[in-house]
Order: sequence, then structure tokens, then C-alpha cells
Amino acid sequence: MTSIEAANIPERQPTVIHPAWVRVTHWINAVAMLVMIGSGWEIYNASQLFGFTYSSSITLGGWLGGALQWHFAAMWVLAINGMVYVALGLITGRFRSKLLPIRPGEVAADVKAALTLKLAHDDLSKYNSVQRLLYAGIIVVGVTIVLTGLAIWKPVQLQWLTALFGGYDVARYVHFFCMAAIVGFLVVHVLLTLIVPKSLRAMMTGR
Repeated sequence: MTSIEAANIPERQPTVIHPAWVRVTHWINAVAMLVMIGSGWEIYNASQLFGFTYSSSITLGGWLGGALQWHFAAMWVLAINGMVYVALGLITGRFRSKLLPIRPGEVAADVKAALTLKLAHDDLSKYNSVQRLLYAGIIVVGVTIVLTGLAIWKPVQLQWLTALFGGYDVARYVHFFCMAAIVGFLVVHVLLTLIVPKSLRAMMTGR
């Protein structure tokens, strides 16, 4: 190939993996969720469900009143930003193209590949079956934790919602286990980012 021919070949542009709206809502959700988890742990310490408390070094708010203020502030950010994310995901067809289909056989195969360190990460534009299951699942968990939070916050005004979850006490347990699922997801998410650093770059630059 001559230098003239090479010069006439158009430069290949990097593939856009995450559009701007995905990146913005992702980072807003991340910050809001961390604030909610830290303040939620402080709220939990004031009214425990199980026989343990969280260390004050990892809680937010300093006391129950302060934690509630942080929690409610982050709740509205998470709820509004989450609705924007879900709405755009449905409107643009991103959820359909990225998260579906989810087939049990493919999930099992990808779990086996991951455990044997043979799961490919070359194409960041495509999610494997495990990623599709986790991302779809965390959206459901996110919706549930917001609804149970509202049921706990306003059990009288929203008594129909509280009743839907089996009452106030049951709603608290569901809220707690949703929080635990989100923390588990975040841990796995961060570990995978450390294993595949270019995925973090893609979420920051989009490419």
C-alpha cells in the first residue's frame, strides 16, 4: 500500500459504548447510592433488625436525625435520576438490545467460564449473560428498594403500598435485603472493573 493510498483511508473512529445519558445517570446513581447506603446503615443502627450494628466509621449522618436528612435527600436524587435512566433505556431500546435475551443455559455457561477465568472481555459493547442477568436484576432491586423505602417512610399515607409488602415490619426486611443485594452488586462491579480497567475508561469517556 502506498503512502497516498494509506492517506485516503478514513481514520476509524472509536466505537461509542456508553452514550452521554448513560454515563451521567450512572455516576449520579453511584454517588446517590453510596450516600443512601452510608446513611441507611446509621438509621439501621438506631433500630436494628438483627444482632449487629455498623461501625460509625462507615456510616453517614452522625446520628439518626442527620442520617435521615442525608437519606431523604439522596432518595429523591436516586428516584428522579433512576426514572430518567429507566425511561431513556426503554425509549432508546438500549435495555432490549443490551439486556435481552437472558437464557439460563447461557448464564450457566458464562458462570462456568468466569470461575475458570476464561470469560472473554474483549468487546465491551456486548454484555455476557451474567452481566445481562445482574444488570436487569439490579434495576428490579433498585425499584423495589425505592418502593419499600416509601412504604417505611409514609406507612399511613401510603398504607396501600405498605400493605403490598406485607406490612411495615416486612417492608423493613425487604428494604434491608435489597440494600444487601445492592452492596453485593457494587462489590462485584468494582472487582470486575479492577480486572478489566478499560471498562472504567469506557464509562468515563463513552468509548
